[in-house]
Amino acid sequence: MLKKLYNLFGSISDLPRYVKQFAAVICDFSLTIISFWLSFYLRLDEFIKLKENTLTSALALAVLAVLVFWISGFYKTIFRYSGKSALSSISLAIGIYGLLTIILITIYGISGVPRSIGIIHPLVLFFLVYVSRLFVRYFLDGNFFLKNNKSSQSRVIIYGAGAAGRQLISVLEDAREMKVLGFIDDNLQLQNKLINGMMVYSVKNLDYLIKSKDVSHVLLAIPSANRSKRIEILDKIKKYKVAVITLPSFSDIIKGKISTSDIKELDIEDLLGRDQVLPNQDLLNKNVKNKTIMVTGAGGSIGSELSRQIIKLDPKELILIDISEHSLYKIYSELEQIKLKIEKQLIITPIIASIQDEVRIENIIKTFRPNTLYHAAAHKHVPLVEENICEGLNNNIFGTLKIAKIAFSYEISDFVLISSDKAVRPTNVMGVSKRISELCLLAFAGENKHKTKVSLVRFGNVLGSSGSVIPKFKDQIKKGGPVTLTHPEVTRYFMTASEAAQLVIQAGALSQGGDLFILEMGKPIKIKDLIKKIISLSGLSIKDKDNPDGDISIEITGLRPGEKLYEELLLGQNPKSTIHPKIQKVEDPYMNWRELKPHLLSLEKLIEASDVKEILKILKKIVNEYEINNNIVDHVYKFKNNK
Repeated sequence: MLKKLYNLFGSISDLPRYVKQFAAVICDFSLTIISFWLSFYLRLDEFIKLKENTLTSALALAVLAVLVFWISGFYKTIFRYSGKSALSSISLAIGIYGLLTIILITIYGISGVPRSIGIIHPLVLFFLVYVSRLFVRYFLDGNFFLKNNKSSQSRVIIYGAGAAGRQLISVLEDAREMKVLGFIDDNLQLQNKLINGMMVYSVKNLDYLIKSKDVSHVLLAIPSANRSKRIEILDKIKKYKVAVITLPSFSDIIKGKISTSDIKELDIEDLLGRDQVLPNQDLLNKNVKNKTIMVTGAGGSIGSELSRQIIKLDPKELILIDISEHSLYKIYSELEQIKLKIEKQLIITPIIASIQDEVRIENIIKTFRPNTLYHAAAHKHVPLVEENICEGLNNNIFGTLKIAKIAFSYEISDFVLISSDKAVRPTNVMGVSKRISELCLLAFAGENKHKTKVSLVRFGNVLGSSGSVIPKFKDQIKKGGPVTLTHPEVTRYFMTASEAAQLVIQAGALSQGGDLFILEMGKPIKIKDLIKKIISLSGLSIKDKDNPDGDISIEITGLRPGEKLYEELLLGQNPKSTIHPKIQKVEDPYMNWRELKPHLLSLEKLIEASDVKEILKILKKIVNEYEINNNIVDHVYKFKNNK
């Protein structure tokens, strides 16, 4: 029965805002008439029938009340969150209305209405309106049902008693799913004091609080803290079986008040202990501001983030190229919304195209004449490229070469290739294809006289990207495990998409032509340790031989074909520093164009013939460091050879 009522009231709360506002107007109109009638009872100590003149007065006052409430902004209040915060808005609206009734009834007088009604009526109306809002809060928002099912509420401690934490108290007391038990704060001056009725405890009390108060979640309300500070706090929390939730960064919430929608799962980057360096604005602007920019692979993880960063830098026009119409439409729609929000006037043009279609790409570049081209289009998923070798090479090598040649012929000012740390001593086809695309650009740029400045930017894994394992880990944890890991010793470099995109833009601006840059990625992360942290900070425990009753197990599946235990960014050379602390320049050896061209012609013919074994040999000739994987898993090759 309770569940049916809860669903009924829940469906009412999901109605459009204007419908709920109209319902509130009707409610207040009715309550004004009822309160006017009750005022007569309180004055005369008996119920009376409203006669024609008093009924007309009641209706007129009801219209007046609704107008005053509307003009005072009372109906802008979100009624389902109208707890203590609604008291002030109700007081203001009825205070104004009460002043008008005193003037109309008590001072001037209305025929048939006792003058004292001018004072009694607003007080009764205040009571009825406030009770109506409490009803909304406890029934339409589901709090009545939650009180009868307390297990559904998360028991939360807020870490941080600053401005963000204090705002959260007033928000969460009106929300349906969280019960706040107190604050934790490092500030000695705040400890053992009450803030909004909640005690502020020392970090030393964390163990006692979590165990005695049955805490299920710790909410980090320290948006201005840098990542190192957040890591320090997480290290204190991770040994307890509690989930950690957080607020976005200070810059994300500074423009408005905090709401429950701001609360989110812990960002994985919070586990990496890496603080982002503020970008050099001059470098960001140099190749973008007031220019026409083209991004290939614009719907992918890096391409889409590049586009988000570019749109904020005042380009004249942004051309989005992608072969996937779904991905292209998604980023185009998002950018149009961002454009409206930040009030930019630029033109955004989404174009469906394959970088392998030379005629189509030339037509696009000839038409739009971009000043800067960021080439992010590539097949990057290591196992899939290993299983589709010919397509991977066609796209990553020859697609890149085609678009570069067109860019050079139309004298695009800057061409920036997005490369990968997997290009260094590659053990898989994806990695060797990225290394050969680097060699092609360096050789072609060095051989030909042209006005285009070519730069290559090499970096590691991007957090949350479409090919990243971290979303997979989180999904496996949500499903109850196990979490699959290929090898217990595997390590990877990680960087946030926003930081990678900003550094790519800045690196391109540093280029003098034919430069290879690497991004400083910090320390490599052991993936098994990262999985343990994600499990722990989800409020769960690891299930292993030492803890057979744990929640989530880690299953070792073995390295996949072409997978490395660790990645590198350098072939061994000493990198040269640049004016940016996170961007370094390297000078890798490369073949000249005359030497490289015959190999590429041979490779192209072997791809047409799908001769995978010979293809791998040619790849080895071009990139001597490439370690051929004799266990060929390419689907077409396997099918042909299993006949």
